[in-house]
Amino acid sequence: MKFFAPDFWYAGRHPLAYVLLPLSWIWRFAAYLRAALTKPYTSGVKVICVGNIAVGGTGKTPACIALATRFQDKKIAFLTRGYGGRQRNPVVIRHATDAAQYGDEAVLLSRHAPVIVAANRARGLKVAEQQGFDIVIADDGFQNPSFTKDISVLVINGATGLGNGFVMPAGPLRETPASAAARAGAVLIVGPDATHVSDAFPGLPILNAHFSLLPGAPDVSVPYVAFAGIGQPQKFFNTLGDAGYVIAETVSFPDHHAYTGADLDRLQRLAARHNARLITTEKDYVRLLPAANVNIATLPVALAIEGDLDGILK
Repeated sequence: MKFFAPDFWYAGRHPLAYVLLPLSWIWRFAAYLRAALTKPYTSGVKVICVGNIAVGGTGKTPACIALATRFQDKKIAFLTRGYGGRQRNPVVIRHATDAAQYGDEAVLLSRHAPVIVAANRARGLKVAEQQGFDIVIADDGFQNPSFTKDISVLVINGATGLGNGFVMPAGPLRETPASAAARAGAVLIVGPDATHVSDAFPGLPILNAHFSLLPGAPDVSVPYVAFAGIGQPQKFFNTLGDAGYVIAETVSFPDHHAYTGADLDRLQRLAARHNARLITTEKDYVRLLPAANVNIATLPVALAIEGDLDGILK
């Protein structure tokens, strides 16, 4: 599905949001009904869910990787539905490269620990039990009532926050902050809390996080054409600017975009026009055609989390 977040979601109380508000009530009722009619599967494996309340790129996958580093003495696995991939039956992958088969998030996660790709999360957790894992970190699934979570961490982009505060389609929220707070164990705010996200979750532990460059970052002395097909491409472009990169032009694609030869030809022409090099996210890179991605730079980053994360995860 091609998806760009509409601008009015982040433009205050736009009139169009009020027009769509009745559909938000239907969305909320459908979510309530789904949860009420679903009996969740409770696994014998500890389940840590990394979710969000607003659609779009908030940093869930980097947060999962950061959390995994806290459990080096445990046998851990990631759990993902493999969004954008063809895989449907549960499978355990390690060091995968085929994003078309498993999804870009699963491929990235598999560089750090085994990944259980399962469209049905309950079936995926049963695989985790069979494989003898101690802890499963679920990338997304906070709103999925089919499995029980031992603890859930909500990841929110501090720059865009909760948008206009409305539930989809009137706004970017999957549910209200009050309903999310009742099930969450902590809130992780990525970047400065410019929109005062913490005020919406009184009583919950608030953690802060920021992206830091890893060794092997590309040369900052040459210009770049930056492109991204993630939930919030502008966040990536801002990160490049903050890191001192000269960006000649930016190109945004829908989240999880499957790049074609025509896309790459267009990007290469733009780079040639600016006498620049192409740069993208690591998540986009795994979706590029193998023959085309060799001359495209990526920005290697990691999410650094501040606060008493270990105490929350106990």
